[in-house]
Amino acid sequence: MMKKDIDYSVYLVTDHRNKTDEEFLNVIEEAIKGGTSIVQLREKTASTKDFYELAVKVKEITSKYNVPLLVNDRIDIALAIYSEGVHIGQDDMPATIARKIIGDEKILGVSTSTVEEAIKAEAEGADYIGSGAIFPTSTKDDAESVSKEELKDIVDSVDIPVVAIGGISLENAPSIKSTGIAGFSVISAIMNAEDPKEASKKLKEIYSS
Repeated sequence: MMKKDIDYSVYLVTDHRNKTDEEFLNVIEEAIKGGTSIVQLREKTASTKDFYELAVKVKEITSKYNVPLLVNDRIDIALAIYSEGVHIGQDDMPATIARKIIGDEKILGVSTSTVEEAIKAEAEGADYIGSGAIFPTSTKDDAESVSKEELKDIVDSVDIPVVAIGGISLENAPSIKSTGIAGFSVISAIMNAEDPKEASKKLKEIYSS
């Protein structure tokens, strides 16, 4: 899969809390069946061993459906499981260094909340940007907030795809579509949905409409 062909429309960021491994993996698979087009594995509290073992299982699922898997922060885990790329935040390793380590073939995503950060990320080798938080979110208390207008400015300031993140739900997703984003990045809207497959399908429909 060429990097320029990546579909960011329904971008699932995982949350392992309150789920067994089996439930967690099942949500990811169901989400992909419903239309989730890219997955970011995010494990903030797991030990390296547990993260690696879980990542191997997630990679089996994403590979089965030919969906790119990105690993949040942990470049070592990303390389160890041959994931398609990594996603880093403003407090993580500089994008230029991350790019050197992972090489040119892998996807590099960077979180930004301002136009300046977005322009810098693109210059430093990011393939796409995750921008937010667009709406209040319970999964990331310290997230900078980004207005709809600021999101549009970020989209307009770079030539790479911008994915909106932060508190996005089936109810509010339509309101940010007009900003020109490449997709909706969601956690709770899929991870906590009663039917992750249906939630993914609906998000895909909203994005495509």
